[in-house]
Amino acid sequence: MKRLSTPLTSRLTQILLAIMASGYLLTSPINAATETMSSQAINAPPSTVLVTGANRGIGLALARHFQQHGFSVIATARKPNEALELKKIGVETLPLDITDPTSVAALKSKLAGRPIDILLNNAGIKGHNAASLTELDIEQLKTTFDVNSLGALRVIQALMPNLKMGSQKIVINMSSRMGSIANNTGGAMGYRASKGALNNFNKSLSIEFSEQDFVFVVLHPGWVRTGMTSDRATYSTDESAKALFRVITELSQSDNGRFYDLHGESIAW
Repeated sequence: MKRLSTPLTSRLTQILLAIMASGYLLTSPINAATETMSSQAINAPPSTVLVTGANRGIGLALARHFQQHGFSVIATARKPNEALELKKIGVETLPLDITDPTSVAALKSKLAGRPIDILLNNAGIKGHNAASLTELDIEQLKTTFDVNSLGALRVIQALMPNLKMGSQKIVINMSSRMGSIANNTGGAMGYRASKGALNNFNKSLSIEFSEQDFVFVVLHPGWVRTGMTSDRATYSTDESAKALFRVITELSQSDNGRFYDLHGESIAW
């Protein structure tokens, strides 16, 4: 093979050097931008999630699961000093009785100026139940509604400034398939109605705050083995929390106002 002349070789060398230099100039800003973004991601504070009714059951399991995945967790309980399992987890624990306006106001004051990315309204009760209308004590149903429906609404109203400061603006209202009118099979009148009211609150709020990029979602945690159910229930609290965590962390604006189970399947209203 005939060798190239020296002037031509020199010229080709110059061209190759120019191409290499051009490539460096093109990739350097990209590399620098990537390094800057990585640095920002590393330095960014963890997302903050607040879980009500976190001293036991699903609330405790959710607090533990979010904490294990790097979230900054604020857990509330009516009696924080007795929430021994929460202390073991090591999350921030604050007192809250969602039926007491004074307690809710105290939480609002305590958290003033702190962004909250995800609010999990988990606190709830089974409440009074009766086999028939004749045996139903209607006055006792007030407590069920006060906790399961109005309690969540109080917390949302109080913490709305914090949620507006957050980057994700997600509000989860822990409901139940029993709150579905379409799936009502009778019985547990007070519990069903209280969760149905919660579902309606959620829908109304999803409309009011839709243009502010909020995501309001109602979730059914499944039939979970807690103090409210029986040992025959399908899921452990950890199994439910793991599934719920996946649904919650994958929510987007298109999910606003929806009703899902723990596997992300839609439930009829």
